[in-house]
Amino acid sequence: MTIHREGRTYLTVLLLILAGINAALIYSFPDKVIMHRVSQIVSVIFFLLNLQFFRMPKRKLEISEGQVIAPADGKVVVIEDVMENEYFNGMRKQISIFMSPLNVHNNRAPVNGIVSFCKYHAGKYLVAWHPKASSENERTTMVLKMENGVEVLVRQIAGAMARRIKIYANEGDEYKAGQEYGFIKFGSRVDVFLPLDTKVKVDLNQKTKGGKTVIAELVTED
Repeated sequence: MTIHREGRTYLTVLLLILAGINAALIYSFPDKVIMHRVSQIVSVIFFLLNLQFFRMPKRKLEISEGQVIAPADGKVVVIEDVMENEYFNGMRKQISIFMSPLNVHNNRAPVNGIVSFCKYHAGKYLVAWHPKASSENERTTMVLKMENGVEVLVRQIAGAMARRIKIYANEGDEYKAGQEYGFIKFGSRVDVFLPLDTKVKVDLNQKTKGGKTVIAELVTED
């Protein structure tokens, strides 16, 4: 397991700040041993919580043709047929995964494909599970066009805490399923929009692992 590049500077600064706070307490209150110990324990716990948030676990990907994998770690909060108005302008099957602050927050391509559309939208910061978060929050939209012509839309959505969306994709880039394409800090959501005849392979409230859990299976013609 490694530390994600988005967290390296942040964690270094955080470590220096915590070390400075504890050094200042020791200098200002040399006789308050219990205070020192409590401060040190709280600082270690806080740092470790932030450290695990930026972890990058290695995962071996094994999928079959037509399978769609989870773009993020988290919990399935939406499975429904909806009108997708930004790109498809038609009905699509939506699967949404909510990421808590304790989940790994890098985002992975759900299928193999070439980026046919990629756009950033400024917006609100409603809680990530709000029904309007998908259309009103700060977000990015990326569409992957598969070799057979099928297009899959994946959308990063900022939540009430997450206000730092990173997307590394550009139109024309080619991605393999499971390859990292973005990152969201501190709580967020990812929506995947698929053809209506897609077979869903997960249930509501099911936990997912990005780049590993198969969330759906596309219907392919023989």
